[in-house]
Amino acid sequence: MTHQKILSVSTRAKSFTEITAQVQEIVSASNVKTGLCNVFIQHTSASLLITENADPDVRRDLENYFSDLVPESRNYIHDAEGKDDMPAHIR
Repeated sequence: MTHQKILSVSTRAKSFTEITAQVQEIVSASNVKTGLCNVFIQHTSASLLITENADPDVRRDLENYFSDLVPESRNYIHDAEGKDDMPAHIR
C-alpha cells in the first residue's frame, strides 16, 4: 500500500517551522500500519531538521547556533531572492 500527500507550508523569512502535527495527521489518515514516511522538501534553501521537541529551548539554541555559524552580514555574492538567500542555502 502506498500513500502520498502534498503538504504546503507557508513560512516567514529565516525560521524554524514545526510540522510534526501536520505530518502525523497525514500518516494517520493514510491507514498504513507499518511503513516509512518520506518528507521531501522541494526548495533549495530549505532543510529538514529532526530533533526531540520536549524543551522549547532546543529550538532557540539551534536558531542561535545557526545564526552564529552562518551570519547574514557577510558579503555573499548570490542574492537572487534577497539578502538572506545565500545564508539559507548554507544552513
